[in-house]
Parts: sequence; structure tokens; C-alpha cells
Amino acid sequence: MSVACGMEYVVAIGCCRWAWKRCTYIGSYDSATWPTATLDEFLPVPHLCRLILAVYEEDLHNPKFPPAGGYRLNPDWLVKRVTYEQTEGKAPPYIIYADHKHEEIVIAIRGLNLIKESDYKLLLDNRLGMQMFDGGYVHHGLLKSALWLLNQESDTLCRLWVDNGSSYKIVFVGHSLGSGVAALATIIVANHRDQLAGIPRNKLRCYALAPARCMSLNLAVKYADMIYSVVLQDDFLPRTATPLEDIFKSIFCLPCLMLAICLRDTFIPEGIKLRDPRRLYAPGRMYHIVERKFCKCGRFPPVVRTAIPVDGRFEHIVLSCNATSDHGIIWIEREAEKALQVMKHEEEEDKTRMTPPKTQRIERLQTIEKEHKDALERAVSLNVPHAVTTTSYEEEEGMDIEEEDDDRIINTADLSESSSSTAGGGTRANWDKVVEKLFKRNDSGKLLLKQHHEEGGGRS
Repeated sequence: MSVACGMEYVVAIGCCRWAWKRCTYIGSYDSATWPTATLDEFLPVPHLCRLILAVYEEDLHNPKFPPAGGYRLNPDWLVKRVTYEQTEGKAPPYIIYADHKHEEIVIAIRGLNLIKESDYKLLLDNRLGMQMFDGGYVHHGLLKSALWLLNQESDTLCRLWVDNGSSYKIVFVGHSLGSGVAALATIIVANHRDQLAGIPRNKLRCYALAPARCMSLNLAVKYADMIYSVVLQDDFLPRTATPLEDIFKSIFCLPCLMLAICLRDTFIPEGIKLRDPRRLYAPGRMYHIVERKFCKCGRFPPVVRTAIPVDGRFEHIVLSCNATSDHGIIWIEREAEKALQVMKHEEEEDKTRMTPPKTQRIERLQTIEKEHKDALERAVSLNVPHAVTTTSYEEEEGMDIEEEDDDRIINTADLSESSSSTAGGGTRANWDKVVEKLFKRNDSGKLLLKQHHEEGGGRS
């Protein structure tokens, strides 16, 4: 009898300890050891948030959402607006915007619409381990949406980039559901830049705001030099590996689902999570906006921390009343703008005190490159399936540099002529055929590609 009572006490203490740890875990713990981001790194985020909000606007001359930092969009620079009726449910609505101030061609994709059945169909078009792609796993429905988007808009992006000059970047940016579409479209273009006027790899960027977990860990680390995820404090979506389709089936009972996930993940060792090739993650380099502290009321001046984590990559659900509000694009824009103003204020103070900046720009660029290589090596050392070695990555980078040198020989006039001919309906790029190479990198690639075409996925 005493032994049974003792066991009950042990179980009760264990449950209390688990409950204490889970209830007191806050979002800032995920990035506690990360270094802070610099002003140059984080500078594009607020105005890219504004571009996503522009997808929701009916008239850019009279915006419903006043800009948090005073940055107003120029309605004359809006190239194209695509609505739900035009996408026919194959992709979320988006805009294409030629940002001549920042020298960027931006395609901005909105997040999930809770009252649109087509958005749920994109999320539900997936099963665990259903879609292998580029040596890893990705979300099947989001991949089909990214292919459809490129089939529709690659000619427009090509023409804009050629017409505005090689100093411009092409930037994919998305929120929530749109972040997964943007990230996967970036990977496809990065592997077939010849289909986009031979744009150099360093001119491609993706910003995933409140990112969906849409790719396996090896891909998330491999493309961390061009895909940047922005997470606000306790946001639930980047933290749960539960399939997106299951999350949004339970959107109206989300607290119950999050508690169940916490209980389940407690009994899964970290090594098993890392070695599961089908487990999906938020893509690329992470930027974590931290503004709340443990047992402190209110919001503090936000701090932005950044890293390319491999293990401990936003794996813990935060039981917080802000877990869903931190997912909103309006809050992300406001707090990103506040964080940017804090960085600018600190920089101005350094100039007033005549002190050199903490990190020189060239030194920071070298640090970023080293962090990426270290992350690749860390993924290999942890036996992450299909992880890319540093040597193979450098070989790929060397091939990219050679291709970019060849691209510079191409006459700009020829590119313009080619771009105009495709825009006129001549030799339009077919991304379904182009992407076959990425499917064939997998042992079962041909079978999956055949299944993809039989379902009619990705066709324009």
C-alpha cells in the first residue's frame, strides 16, 4: 500500500513539474542564446509587411491600414493585383509591386482567409511524407500553388527585372499560408534561374512572415542564405510540427489542440524528431522579435534575435494568450517597425558618442556566411536525413558563380527581346517541365511526378 502511495506521489510530482515547465515557458526562451540582428539585416521587414497588407487594400490611394512607420506605397508602382476569382482557388491573392525606392520587384502573397474554402483545400492537400522534392520533403498543396504562381507570373517578373536593370532584386514575401507558397517558389526559381532571365542567386530573396512549416529540415538549412523567416514572440504556427491541415481543422479549438501537442511532444526525444525526414519546419534563417518577459506585464522595446538553428528550432509550443494574436500581420508590422526604430536610435546614439559600430558591415556579412556553413555542418553531425555537406554546398555555389559569369555575357537587349516575346504569348516558360529535375533528385521522383500530373497539379 505504501509503495502504491509512493508511486502516486512520484507521478503527481512529475505531472506538476511538467505542467510548471510548460506553463512558464515563454517564446523568448527559444532564441535566448542567439545574437541580435543588425539594422541592415532587418531593414526590409516593415515595408514588406506593408506590401502584404496592400493585398487586403481595395484602393492604395486611401489605405484602410495606416502605415506603422510612415512608409506609404506608391499606387503608380503597383504592377498587378490578383484576386481569389482570378486565382480560381489555386493560390492565395497576391500583388506584384515594382519598389523603385528599394530596387526590388516584389510579389506579396496574403495569408489564410478563414472564410475561403479554397485556402483550406490547399492546406488539406497533403499527407505526412507525401511529397519529396529537391532531396527533402515539402507540403504538397503549397508546392502545387507555388508552381501555379510561377506558371502565371514568371514572364512578368522576368520582364520587370530586365527592364529595371540588374541592380534590382526579386523578392517573394508571404504571410502564414502565403509564406509557404513564397518559400517553395523561391526554391524552384533558385534551382532554375535560367528561366527567370538568368537572375543571380544573390538577387533572389524570400521573407516568410509568421511562417508555415512547409519543408524538411535539410531544405530549411540549405536555403537559409536566401529565405528569411520572421517570428513574433509566441506565434503558434512556426512552433508546431502538427500538419497544417490538422491545425486548421481544429482552428476553433486551437487551445485544446496546442495543449495536446505539448503533452505528446514531451515524450518524443529530440533525436527522433531530427531524424524524421518527413517532419516539416519553418524555412531558412530565423528572425525572432522578442517583446515580452517572464512574469512581466506589458510589452517592452522589441529586440530582434537571429540564427540558423538546427536542433531546438522552434519545437516548443508556448501556452500563451498571445499565441494567436502574435500570428497577425498587423501586429508583426507594428512590432517590426518598433524594433527597427530601436535599432536606429541605438545607431544614432553610437554616432553621437563617436563610438564605432559593434559590428562592421563587411564583418557581419562574413559572419552570416560562416553561420550558414556551420549550420550545414551541424545538420550533418546530427544525422539529419539528406543534409547537405559543406563541401557539396560549396561545389553548388561554385557552379552558381560560373553560371552567373556566363549570364553576364548575355546581351541585355536579347533578354529584353526574349522577355517581350514571352509576354506576348510566344515561348512561355512551363515550370511543370522545368521542375522535373528537382523531382528526379529523389529515388521515387518519377512516380511522384507522374502522380502530380495525373492529379492536374500545378497546371496553369
